[in-house]
Parts: sequence; structure tokens; C-alpha cells
Amino acid sequence: MPLLPEEPQIHESAQGPRATPASGRTAPTPRPVPGPRPAAHPRPGRPGPLRPTPPVQRAPHDVAAKPGPSDPAPRAAAPARVTPQIQLIPASADGALDAAEEAVDLLLESGRAPGDVLVITTGEQHPWATHELSFGEASYWAQHDAGDDVFYLDADAAGRAAARPVVVVAVNGGADAVAATVLPLAHSRAGALLIVCGDPQQINSVLGAGV
Repeated sequence: MPLLPEEPQIHESAQGPRATPASGRTAPTPRPVPGPRPAAHPRPGRPGPLRPTPPVQRAPHDVAAKPGPSDPAPRAAAPARVTPQIQLIPASADGALDAAEEAVDLLLESGRAPGDVLVITTGEQHPWATHELSFGEASYWAQHDAGDDVFYLDADAAGRAAARPVVVVAVNGGADAVAATVLPLAHSRAGALLIVCGDPQQINSVLGAGV
């Protein structure tokens, strides 16, 4: 029975280190206490205060989207020249000029502006051209350049004429070589319609059988 009072002491000593006062325990190795960290050096590949910011690189598609001054501006394709329609009015050399006059009258009555029409003669000159040339070539060609009225000229001056929507050719004489030269030239000057008054066989031999 005398052991009963000692039981608490045996119990306390059995716990080992628990009963040891805090001042008597061996302190474990101290762990580092978190605190202010020194400034770290920049990591490789990561921008930092000591590394200049790299220039911004443009993506290839961004550059292509904005053409530079050296890039030529797109050009619209030039419209193809419209081949003029060819109309043949059979007439003799003596009647070709009258046939051309009638063709001009019909054009004007149908709404064509006088300045749209050019008349070329291969033989005798048109009376209007003879009259206007009497005042001098400067005055004559000034009316051509003004382009506000029907203009008449002979084959020798046809190369100087500017293009007009309608060209009327009166094959009223002259050598065959003259007609062979004037008809292709008149075709190139006509913008929409070429009217040829004369011998169909002679005209077809120059412009082709399909005229």
C-alpha cells in the first residue's frame, strides 16, 4: 500500500521529455525565419530593370497589310479598244460624196452630235473644206480642234485628224492606193462606227470580204 502515493511520480517520469521544463530541453536547429529578401538578379530570358526592353517586332502579316511608299499602287487594267462597226453604202465614185452627205444627215437626225462626225474624201475635196481653207489652215484646223461641228478633210490630211466616234469615208475618186491607205487609217480613228461610201468590190479588197 505504500506504493500508491508514488504512482503519480512513476506516471510523470514515464512520460519522458513531456515533464521536462521548456528551459531544460535541447533546442532544435533553428529554421530560417522569413524576412525581406535581397534583390534578386534578373532571371535569364526575363526582362528586368537592368536589361533594356527589346524593340517590338512586327508580324509579317502586319507589315504586308500596310504597303510602304515603294509599293506601287494597283493599276486598273486598261480597257480593251472596242472594234468599230463597219457600214458599207454602195455608190459610184461620182455619187460617193452625195451618199456620205446623206449618211451624215441621218446621223445627226438620229441624235449624233455634230462634233462626233469626221468625213474623209479620197478624191475631190468637200466644198466645206475648200471654203474653210480659203481663210487659212490655222483657222481650218482650229475648228477641228474645237470638235463642235462635223469636220471635212481630204485623204492627204487624214493622218492629222483626231479620233471621233463616227468616221465617214467617201471613196469619190483617187488612185486605188489612196483608198488602200485611207480606209485602214479611218478604221483606226473611228471609235464606234465607220461608214464607207463607194464601190463595194474596191472597199472589200481593202477592208476584207467580211465588210
